[in-house]
Amino acid sequence: MTRRDDLTSLVGTRICHDLVNPLGAISNGVELMTLSGVQRSPELDLIEESIQSASARIRFFRIAYGSGADDQMMGRAEITTTLQAAGRSGRISYTWGPAGDQRRGRVRTAFLLLQCLESAMPRGGTITVSDIDGGWQITAEADRFLVDPPLWDSLTNPRIRVDVSAAQVHFALLAEDLTRNKVRLSLGIRETEIVARF
Repeated sequence: MTRRDDLTSLVGTRICHDLVNPLGAISNGVELMTLSGVQRSPELDLIEESIQSASARIRFFRIAYGSGADDQMMGRAEITTTLQAAGRSGRISYTWGPAGDQRRGRVRTAFLLLQCLESAMPRGGTITVSDIDGGWQITAEADRFLVDPPLWDSLTNPRIRVDVSAAQVHFALLAEDLTRNKVRLSLGIRETEIVARF
């Protein structure tokens, strides 16, 4: 494994793996404190909520940025529980429609696209993934979207190259993922809805 995209995935997997254990230990520590008689307090609740939020994001990132053979499968339960945990913050809610196990590479593509949609939804909204005629449709609905046209154009036209910041890296990774896997993405962007199909 020497390709840059392979190394990027391995780095993502390593970071997520190394952060999961300490967060789990902190969560266990908070639980032991409450079991030992420490009174609940706003401070303790804040720590617990922060741990849950961080753990949810790491699980999400592990799928979006992590490595995994394209023929490796992911169970529907793992996908839906990851999205439910990520949606607990209340800003964005997710609905996962595809039934059964799915190829990890395809799920990774979907999760990168979910993150692109999230970044265009500053006020939150809903995102629904549907299985339509053997392909996936991802529909995002919000009061309004903040769309950076060159970033989104780079997803449908592999000849377009844009400079991205750290906050936009998922656009570059998704564009590479689509090109590498010869997947065509179609986009319909409207004022209160974005529909993506691949």
